[in-house]
Amino acid sequence: MNTDTASTGAEQTEDRQPFDVRLVPAAAVCWSITAIGILGGPGAALAATASAVAVVLLVAVSLHRLSIRRALPGSSRFGAAAVIGLALCFGGAIWLQMSSLAEHPVAAAAENRAWVTASVRLEEDPRRLLSAGPSMVMVNAEMTRVDVGGEALYVGGRVSIIAPESSWSALLPGQEVTVRGRLGVPIRPDMSVAVIRTSGAPVTVTEPGAISATAGTFRSNLAAVAQNSMPPDRAGLLPGLVVGDVSRLDETVAENFRAAGLTHLTAVSGANFSIVIGAVLLVLRGIGIGPRATVAVAFVVLVAFVIVARPSPSVLRAAIMGSIGLLALVTGRRRQAVPALCGAVLGLLAWWPRLAVDVGFVLSVFATAGLVLVAPIWVDWLRARGWPRAAAEMVAVAAAAHAVTAPVVAAMAGTFSVVGVAANVLVAPVVAPITVVGIVTAVIAAVSGSLAELVAQLASAPLWWLITVAERAASVPGAGIVVPDGVEGAALAAFSTVAVLTALRFTVFRWLAAAVAIAALAMWTAHVLW
Repeated sequence: MNTDTASTGAEQTEDRQPFDVRLVPAAAVCWSITAIGILGGPGAALAATASAVAVVLLVAVSLHRLSIRRALPGSSRFGAAAVIGLALCFGGAIWLQMSSLAEHPVAAAAENRAWVTASVRLEEDPRRLLSAGPSMVMVNAEMTRVDVGGEALYVGGRVSIIAPESSWSALLPGQEVTVRGRLGVPIRPDMSVAVIRTSGAPVTVTEPGAISATAGTFRSNLAAVAQNSMPPDRAGLLPGLVVGDVSRLDETVAENFRAAGLTHLTAVSGANFSIVIGAVLLVLRGIGIGPRATVAVAFVVLVAFVIVARPSPSVLRAAIMGSIGLLALVTGRRRQAVPALCGAVLGLLAWWPRLAVDVGFVLSVFATAGLVLVAPIWVDWLRARGWPRAAAEMVAVAAAAHAVTAPVVAAMAGTFSVVGVAANVLVAPVVAPITVVGIVTAVIAAVSGSLAELVAQLASAPLWWLITVAERAASVPGAGIVVPDGVEGAALAAFSTVAVLTALRFTVFRWLAAAVAIAALAMWTAHVLW
């Protein structure tokens, strides 16, 4: 038998096998317990753990009886024991952490809005806040010491600092600063101890570490080259697409991206890592490097990109999710992608429990699940109806990502984008080239600024297209539908998505949808031209 034929047959057999979902209950239970504990406190963590254990036991007993009646192999007891063990571990851990947070001395001082002097270590780059009045930034940090009422406390704890942009925007992660300000309660439940609001510059600032300074230089070089080589709107967008730096992003462009359902492009996501590592793999395969060396080089590039994009929990989450999605597509072994995704969720939540209530984490997990579970099925469905592979993959990936994340966006933001799929399909061809050109530009900028400006011009036209699509999509009447936030909005978005997908299974609705899409495209084109 021919080796290639045998390999192809094995891959097809792999794709036809059902997905391995044995870790899904464990991931769902542990995630739910952690999120409920963070949102509700220690008591809610205990209640959630007890409820989860009771539900798992009930389901296990029911499945065990069913397996006996039907003479099926009974593996429910071992699976239930594993889920219960993980639930108790995660429940106990979040109970201890939330109990410690409730008794934290700084949390009590925050209730009284006390003035403090705190020594902190910055965890991320300052993020500009959209608010009236003076320009302000927010940055998350870890406390090492705090003076409250003349008493010095050497305690840890995560705090958010709101400060003037003029004196705080240039700070880098890893720097230790002393801040004088007023405490306040956390803006939202994310395991932060307090918020520190200050109107002045840091009292003291240490020098950044070598790695952090190098990453900062890489980011600033990219921003400087963009500013010198293209219009302001494109110059502010390029660093956001490449390394998640939106400090110079035009507010109008940002608003258009939100209305068009393209906001995810301006944050470091799994797609960024998939694009970068995918480009590296293509180059290494093209020059004939062996598999072991390819893996080693790809790993080095992955670590370097994590450092440049900042090794925060959200970036590390994106790196893991992007690697899972890329491996699933490259190897064709989608069955193993589900346990890999669940394992990544469990590991990340164990290390950073606050990710359980992080919107970016939720969107990343859902989008990755859509990429490895839903998109391939839709690609096959479209190709069976005569679609070319490239067009089928482009539409299926954009539609799957939008379908699985729309309920989350509706719950968090109270909006449902009706143009999101179309906008993502239109910009999909230019996202990868922009990312690759941006990375190459930043690398060349370390040697020659003028040469880097020439290379950056390759991204100018794709950036124009991206901005134009966002602007035109946002101008469509009813582009974003306002829905109730929370569970009600998520349910409404999910119901609408399922209804549309169900309707498209019938030929008459597909023809109707095609007619509406053609009419909308004609109106949009006329709007662009005139």
